[in-house]
Amino acid sequence: MKKRILSVDIFRGMTIVLMILVNTPGTWSNVYAPFLHAKWHGYTPTDLVFPFFLFIVGTSIAFSYSGKTATSATYKKITIRTLKLIGLGLFLGAFTVYFPFIKDFADIRFPGVLQRIGVVFFFASILFLNFHWKMLVGLSVVLLVGYWGLMELIPVNGVESTLERAPNNFANYLDVKVFGTHNYKADYDPEGLLSTIPSIVSSLLGIFTGLILISKQPKKATLLMGIGGTFLIIGHLWDIVFPINKALWTSSFVLVTAGWANLILALIYYLTDVKDVKFGSLFRYAGANAIILYFLSSFISKILGMIKISEETSLHAWLFETIYVHDFMSLQLSSLLYGLTVVASYVVLAYILYQKKIFIKV
Repeated sequence: MKKRILSVDIFRGMTIVLMILVNTPGTWSNVYAPFLHAKWHGYTPTDLVFPFFLFIVGTSIAFSYSGKTATSATYKKITIRTLKLIGLGLFLGAFTVYFPFIKDFADIRFPGVLQRIGVVFFFASILFLNFHWKMLVGLSVVLLVGYWGLMELIPVNGVESTLERAPNNFANYLDVKVFGTHNYKADYDPEGLLSTIPSIVSSLLGIFTGLILISKQPKKATLLMGIGGTFLIIGHLWDIVFPINKALWTSSFVLVTAGWANLILALIYYLTDVKDVKFGSLFRYAGANAIILYFLSSFISKILGMIKISEETSLHAWLFETIYVHDFMSLQLSSLLYGLTVVASYVVLAYILYQKKIFIKV
């Protein structure tokens, strides 16, 4: 039986806790800047969260499938898990609290966070099972450079392409053509079709880190820090011509986020797995049931936002305004405290599940 690497469990838990926190403020109109996504180009700490999760998906793939052969049983297991993730995501996009509890078909969002996790997991797993890591490195380079070329060189309706949010942005154009009204916004989706290509590389880079962690390589933390620093430098240099952008999941964004992921994971690994410093248990509990915690937080948050106390006030807004809004604190602080309360409730749930040895695998 493979020895669990504590730092990976903690990093996964930290990521899911941050995902819940940034997705459930008291009010979106009053949020501290670090807890908001960049408006378009650039990145904030919040923009790191989702790529961190895809990165750790890749790391987990390396742990789970190293040494395994590509059998029909393995493919079946991967496919079933993929379909479960996509199904949960589509359910979140389609659900409404009003009978018959499904939105009108035209209003259902097809892409989404869980859908992207499912698709990325599928392709990253299949690639890992069938190709040597050196070939995956080459493929990662091809995909990142190829995506840059697709975004920069292909005209849209005879007009030169742009990386701005505009009709002649190739990724946005493709999403509207393929998904129509089923996008997050009328003109684009941050988990869109074309940007899924570089998001797969986010997971492949996590696979490489996973292979290092399970190898007999000495000074793993130092190696990961070197790789992380290198990714950061290349990503920020690439940003000059291909801007860092989460909504488009640009190639520079892939490298910068993987750089930060390696640096943070290396630090946690050094402290927990090398120096045996005891910390992060709460995150480990959350990481053990990461997907179900994310799903529940999204589902319950959606219900609270849909149930109306009055014509203009949702149950979510009523709870926030009644419990958290006070004259002696700013609305931003109130909004953050609401989010922290939500996080705390799910961490308690994670702790209970962990103690009862209940691990809900999707």
